[in-house]
Amino acid sequence: MKRIISAILFSCLTLSLMAQNGIKVNYKGTKPTITDFVWAAFPSLNHEDEDESGDRPWRALENAMKRNSKGLPQEKGEKLTIDSKNGYIVYERTGDEDIDYIFRLEVCYWNESDGKHKLIAFNNLASYTEGRPCITEVSGFHFYRYDNATKRMKYCDPPRFEIDYNGTYELPRIGKDIIYTKWNDDGTTKRKVLKWNGKGFNYCLWKP
Repeated sequence: MKRIISAILFSCLTLSLMAQNGIKVNYKGTKPTITDFVWAAFPSLNHEDEDESGDRPWRALENAMKRNSKGLPQEKGEKLTIDSKNGYIVYERTGDEDIDYIFRLEVCYWNESDGKHKLIAFNNLASYTEGRPCITEVSGFHFYRYDNATKRMKYCDPPRFEIDYNGTYELPRIGKDIIYTKWNDDGTTKRKVLKWNGKGFNYCLWKP
């Protein structure tokens, strides 16, 4: 119990410091890439105890990116795609013949219409077991806003929409819109588009 309370307090402290000061994004060249944003965010995403580092979702992506940076192959069942041109990263881990699951992490960013900020999304609501959403205590959907002038990004609320933790989300590799899928108890689904408007997202109509 003490360990859980300590983790919660540390999490609150981390988010408080992030809100006040933001996270410095280091990069080479004229502007940051998607990998620069991800490397900068890892300390805040992975603030849980080091003893559990091997099983935590964003630690898995961090380890995969470390292997990639060293030119090493990924672990069996793992795949990492870094699309710097489109500002998109996806990490996938699939089960073996006895376990039907897809563990999926996505990151992407949008240039805001003011030309001064970028919005970065870290999505951990895209995993499936036996063809159904797999939502756990470590599932989440996080947003950061980057300021081009200060070169810092700060944690922010979902821009103009509420996250449904009973649904799944797909970030765009091509295009700008997020796809939200609502899962019904009878196994059917409905899909809705969250349309990017340059600052946030507007809901579009349900799709089949």
